[in-house]
Amino acid sequence: MNKQDIGILVVDDELIVRESLTKWFREDGFRVDAAENGAAALRKLQGNSWNIMLVDIKMPGMDGIELLQRIREITKEITVIIITAFASVDSAVKALKEGAYDYITKPIDPDYLDHLIEKALKEQQLVRENRQLRDTVSELSTAGEIIGDSPEIRNVMELIHTVAPTDTTVMIRGESGTGKELVARAIHNGSPRRYFPIVTVNCGGMTETLLESELFGHERGAFTGAQQRRKGKVELADGGTLFLDEIGNIDMKTQMDLLRVIETKQFTRVGGTDIIRSDFRVICATNKDLEQAVKDGIFREDLFYRLNVFTVCLPPLRKRPGDIAQLAHYFLEKYTRAMTKTVKSFTPEAMHALKGYDWPGNVRELENAVERAVVVCKGPSIEKDDLPVQTVAAPRPDGRKLEDIEHRYIAEVLDETGWNITRSASILDIDRVTLYHKIEKFGLKRKQ
Repeated sequence: MNKQDIGILVVDDELIVRESLTKWFREDGFRVDAAENGAAALRKLQGNSWNIMLVDIKMPGMDGIELLQRIREITKEITVIIITAFASVDSAVKALKEGAYDYITKPIDPDYLDHLIEKALKEQQLVRENRQLRDTVSELSTAGEIIGDSPEIRNVMELIHTVAPTDTTVMIRGESGTGKELVARAIHNGSPRRYFPIVTVNCGGMTETLLESELFGHERGAFTGAQQRRKGKVELADGGTLFLDEIGNIDMKTQMDLLRVIETKQFTRVGGTDIIRSDFRVICATNKDLEQAVKDGIFREDLFYRLNVFTVCLPPLRKRPGDIAQLAHYFLEKYTRAMTKTVKSFTPEAMHALKGYDWPGNVRELENAVERAVVVCKGPSIEKDDLPVQTVAAPRPDGRKLEDIEHRYIAEVLDETGWNITRSASILDIDRVTLYHKIEKFGLKRKQ
């Protein structure tokens, strides 16, 4: 900031002090003015912006402490430095308690005052930058990437806006690929915790020991391979949000440990004895029928009710076909920008194919289809032939069973990845164990 833009107001009943300080600051390039008492200082606050006020503590009528109190009622933006000829611990402590930045004693040392002013201005700049950063974060947070204007997605957005400002535990339910993590981030970004991290734990596909270490961390030597202390995700989420993805996949012992830490916000690392406290909000997600899991005795009833406080159900893409075009254009812009290509739109035939497909893999499958189309597209618009084969060959059927669609989609993903189980599980948003179960269930075999 230019010194001419920085305003300093000197408030002192001694003329010589006002004149000398005004001269110093003016010669140094600051915008400066003076007031002989508290009432005059308050009048000069009207219609003027001041960065620094130097206030004498002993003045007739309104003293410096009372003026400081009045200033703080009006604004907290001005840095107030107290001037006193009679320094005492009591007066200094009282001034600092009322919000003074610091105090100096008479006779005033110009070099020390310059240093104090410079330090105060730097701190003001940091506060302004911090405020601008928070405003930017808030603006970006509220923007989000939840695309769609269907009644179903508008209802989801309304639920997000309702629950985000609270600290309530949220369960997000929906099929794989519907955007559960995106909703979790939108809830976190709309909450007071948005300046702290959202820490994701994928609960699927981990052994009991590995998940326990992932959640709670471990001490050095806690188990074979634990060569150093490691903080767990619960500890890292302190102040922020713990997002437990695929919560339905955790084993019974970990369920009990998780219930305890959610209720007490206390835990110990694996192999440790020290109690660690962590203040976090819980958001979880699942594509499983947890009510049935409770009946089957594989999910704790008390944990289910602890997690299922506020539910957000995400509709599958086939239930909101009106959003397909908007989503497709969003992904088109995303990938053309990433690949620096000049593809501008979809041909009517290509868009008809997208709208006619059933999308068993939901939004994730649509994104993958558009990304592939951008890669292979050679013209200004995506053609029908640029889309994945299944998208073109299989328009949305009426009355087709969801199990048949799931069977076909898993087979297509496996063939597309050359039966790379890890890659296929990632695309399908399931763990490797679940994918093996699906392969066995549907009797899928690799093409020779």
